[in-house]
Amino acid sequence: MIPPVPPLDDRSQLIRDNMPLVELVVQRMTPQVPTFMTREDMISAAMVGLVDAANKFDPAKGAQFKTFAEYRVRGAILDEMRKLDWFSRTMRDKQNQLTQTMLRLERQLGRSPEEDEMAREMGLTLEEYHNLHSEVRHLGCVSLHETLDHTEEGRSFLDNLEDITGPAPIDNLEKEELTGIIAEILEELTEKERLVVALYYYEELTQKEIAEILEVSEGRVSQIHSQALLKLRVKLINFDLYEP
Repeated sequence: MIPPVPPLDDRSQLIRDNMPLVELVVQRMTPQVPTFMTREDMISAAMVGLVDAANKFDPAKGAQFKTFAEYRVRGAILDEMRKLDWFSRTMRDKQNQLTQTMLRLERQLGRSPEEDEMAREMGLTLEEYHNLHSEVRHLGCVSLHETLDHTEEGRSFLDNLEDITGPAPIDNLEKEELTGIIAEILEELTEKERLVVALYYYEELTQKEIAEILEVSEGRVSQIHSQALLKLRVKLINFDLYEP
């Protein structure tokens, strides 16, 4: 059933009230987009997403508009990136090589491989391996905001991270099992990788702020973030929760 379209006045109010969300999402996604995608491009796409969210929001489903709109805004920006066709086949091949190498090593070792093990398997120095992550990071191995089943209404990876400050979950067994699996996956990240994920997705810090906390360069934060997301993607593939 198609949800009822909110009255025009209500939609306009939702858009006005949530304009700051456009700025917030654009600011947070700026490190994830190619350099030739301008801020104006991002804001324009984000506004399309916000308007789309206002048109399709159904309060009867119990979700908050801000949460619903954020997915739409992010999705609109990502769609615009895809339309620009900015990522070359060479870069996609390199990103796929990273994923396949990690899948192979994880199955051999029974654990997530370390960076030096990945570099050695790929015939690279550690510096060359870091540079490779820097090259492909804009493609995104997986986003914690991406839905696990690639549908608009599906639950995202981030949705299934346990909120230790909230009330005890009363959802069904399937959700509890998924939360447990994802918690197990996060435990296998290194301490720095977990910290970067937590600061970026929970505390919503910028890469510059995270770099200051860790006392490393912004480039190194980007590499750690990319490596963490690559591990998460590979483990989701192994659990049959993510389709590459």
